[in-house]
Parts: sequence; structure tokens; C-alpha cells
Amino acid sequence: MPGLTLDREALIRSRTALGLSAALVPAAVGWVISARQMNGMNMGVATGLGSLAFFIALWVAMMLPGAGPALVRRARQRGPLVGVPTFAASYLGFWAITGLLVYALYRPHGTVAAGAITVAAGVYELTPVKRRFREHCRDRVRTGLGLGVCCAGSSIGLMLIYLILGVMSIPWMIVIAVLVTLQKLLPAKPVIDVPVAAAIIALGIVILAVPTWIPGLVPAM
Repeated sequence: MPGLTLDREALIRSRTALGLSAALVPAAVGWVISARQMNGMNMGVATGLGSLAFFIALWVAMMLPGAGPALVRRARQRGPLVGVPTFAASYLGFWAITGLLVYALYRPHGTVAAGAITVAAGVYELTPVKRRFREHCRDRVRTGLGLGVCCAGSSIGLMLIYLILGVMSIPWMIVIAVLVTLQKLLPAKPVIDVPVAAAIIALGIVILAVPTWIPGLVPAM
């Protein structure tokens, strides 16, 4: 019946809005706070991570937009909406734990390490392992934890680039967040993925050869 159809469409729209809000609203708040706190903290490869609480908030805010598609799918499913916050909380919990691990292991480094890791990250973009994780990340993963694990395997190379090139750099933060999110929205296609991987490898080679060509990578003396 027309009335039932309209009601169902309205329900789907409201659930879609809920799923998007669960990902984008906290992410927007986190990005605004992070942008204010990061002012003047970027020192390229010599950057420290700041306080633990600040870094975890920054790390989680980076990964929230990528959860949008999965949260929308979850919200649009029939049944109670209680599963949406649970799904989001387990996803964010996974990334908070990985953030703690990164915080414990991270050290300021040099341009050689930055270049080598960037080249390795570009090569990883072309591997079957990356492609498999990316496919699972786009599939209908049943739990937020499962989504976090699959998306970590998919985006680990890109996140390493972010960490080593300027963890307190807003431009790098935006570039990597956009790439991570697009890879969750778009299917893997060589015509797009190969040039992206080649560009990352070329960036790593430039860092190894002439690091001063990369703005902000080497702190001013």
C-alpha cells in the first residue's frame, strides 16, 4: 500500500541519518578539537605524539569517517537500533586499543626510515593481502570488532604513512583520511589503485633522495 511504502521509506531515511550521524558527528567534533590542539606541534619526522588522551582522540577521529558505510548498513537493517551504538563502540574500541599500541611503540625518526616505510606501504597497496582485507572491509561484517580488524589490515600502509610523515600535520591527516574512506566506498580497480600505489612509492623515493622537497618533513634548524 502507498502509505506503508512511504512509512518504510521514511524509516529507511531516518535510520540512514542515524548511521551517518553515529560516524560523522563524533568525527567532526574530534577533528575540530584536534586541529586546534595540533597547531604548532608538527615537526615532520621529529614530531612527538603529545599526551596519550589527545593522541587516542586524534587516532579515533581519523578512523571514524571510514565506519560510515558499515554503520549505515547496520542502521538500515530491520530490527532494533540498539545494535548500532554497540557496533560503533566495538569498532572504536578496537581502534583505541591499536592507538595505545602505536603510542607505546612510536618514536621520532629520520627521513631514511620515513622513505623506506613509505615505499613499503606503496608496495603493500598492490599485494593480495591488502586486496583481501579491503574486500572484507567492504563486506557486511557482522561486528564492529570484525570491521576494525579487516579495516586495519586494509589501511595499515596508509596509516603508517600518516604516522611517519607528520602525525600532527593537518594536510597529511586529511589526505590519509580521505584515501582510507574512499577505499571503503569504492571497489578495488587496478586503473585507480595502481597509480595510487605508484604515487606512494614515488613519494618514498623522493623522501629517500631529497627529503627537503617534502614541505614540513624536516624540522627547520
